[in-house]
Amino acid sequence: MNTHNRRSVDLNIKAAWLSIQKMYNVLGGGYDITHSTGFVLLNIDPKNGTPATKIAPLMGMEARSLSRMLKTMEEEQIIIRKHDEDDKRKVIICLTEKGRKKREISRQTVKDFNAKVRENISAEDLEIFLKVIQKITEIADTQKGIILPEGQDYTFEEVDDEDILNINFEI
Repeated sequence: MNTHNRRSVDLNIKAAWLSIQKMYNVLGGGYDITHSTGFVLLNIDPKNGTPATKIAPLMGMEARSLSRMLKTMEEEQIIIRKHDEDDKRKVIICLTEKGRKKREISRQTVKDFNAKVRENISAEDLEIFLKVIQKITEIADTQKGIILPEGQDYTFEEVDDEDILNINFEI
């Protein structure tokens, strides 16, 4: 059995994500686009902009982390902030011309990667993967919602380290 299959589910997901993130950073490097910047750009409506409060939830980020990123993007003249004409309290994040160009590069890079994945993974396997990853997300969402009464700890079944290391999903 190869060592990749011996890691826990979450480590396999994290390893894949880190690999994808590194790939996007390398591909975007020549255009001065980081993986994170590209991800933000793809979540901004290129025509009408997007309310700042909507971007973080779309990306699964904390608002504080996004604020720092938006500040940097504004300094790099990729985005501008505009107040909503109907509600001056709302801030709309809009792309500059430079931002629209970088967004298009990001969009094409994601499309190319997805095409490469589809060339190398059958439609059936990809469908199974998407169902499994959705189920894992649901499980994680359920687990983070568990709040124990003060002073109470989790109780775990006795699990041998070998059981954890030998998790292997056959698809």
